[in-house]
Amino acid sequence: MSTVIVTHPACLNHVTPPGHPEQVARLEYILDALAPLGLETVKAPLVADDDLLRIHPQSHIDLIRDSAPEDGWVSLDGDTHMSPGTLEAALRCAGGAVRAVDMVMTGEATNAFVAMRPPGHHCEREVPMGFCFFGNIALAAKHALDHHGLDRVAIVDFDVHHGNGTQDLVEGDKRIFFASTHQMPLYPGTGHPHETGGFGNVLNCPLPNGAGSQAFRDVMIRDVLPAVEAFKPQFLLISAGFDAHLADPLAGMNLTEDDFAWATGRLCDLADTFAQGRVVSCLEGGYDLEALAASAKSHVQGLMSRVPKKELPNG
Repeated sequence: MSTVIVTHPACLNHVTPPGHPEQVARLEYILDALAPLGLETVKAPLVADDDLLRIHPQSHIDLIRDSAPEDGWVSLDGDTHMSPGTLEAALRCAGGAVRAVDMVMTGEATNAFVAMRPPGHHCEREVPMGFCFFGNIALAAKHALDHHGLDRVAIVDFDVHHGNGTQDLVEGDKRIFFASTHQMPLYPGTGHPHETGGFGNVLNCPLPNGAGSQAFRDVMIRDVLPAVEAFKPQFLLISAGFDAHLADPLAGMNLTEDDFAWATGRLCDLADTFAQGRVVSCLEGGYDLEALAASAKSHVQGLMSRVPKKELPNG
């Protein structure tokens, strides 16, 4: 088994208006950074409607399908735009998350990074927003539970923005624990500590502008990691947003790629203890291209470090 990269060239056809931070180059930079690692790359399938219906009503699926333009752009809100290639990209993002879970659960991979766009953690049950069209990471959790018969799945989101969509999609399911570190105040304005979910299964750990590495690591050690440990997840999912990096133009948490590598390692430790090492991470934010690429590479190298050396490329 090895670390697998799940992606698809269709994600390069999701074109946003000029100047939009969620641009094609994000994925190009990431794939270029990951290429020297020599990992297996798996093409993401289109998600089935039956899978999407685990998290979204048919009306939401129809809205996204019906909004897809034949040319130019359609704006679903001030931040969330569809081009002719967006629908396929979004469907493959969700399908890629499902495929990654299947590969890890069946032993085809030790762990996986879903290197795809558009992101998903802001999309609520019936509201596409914040560059997101489907709740990819929430779908991955529901699929692991419903299709593979697990009882407990944890999601940890270290994107600088609160994963309001993921919270909306999982807070009523006691089988899923969701923890988020994020900057506050910041878009989307959710993620307060008092938001704890229907079963105490949500943990929000907001941090101030300029928090920095030590504050991030402190809240992970004090709050997030013990909460995940107490939940004893059988599968661990990571919403891997890298926009908390000090170079990112959309926020100011001031982390470095070393912080993402550290967090990856600590989460993998928990997965080793409770989940047979099963980890899938999905790309969320990150808008400084060079910082994004370096951070994603550090994250994936952290995943690779959990693979037995004889299974590594050229190992």
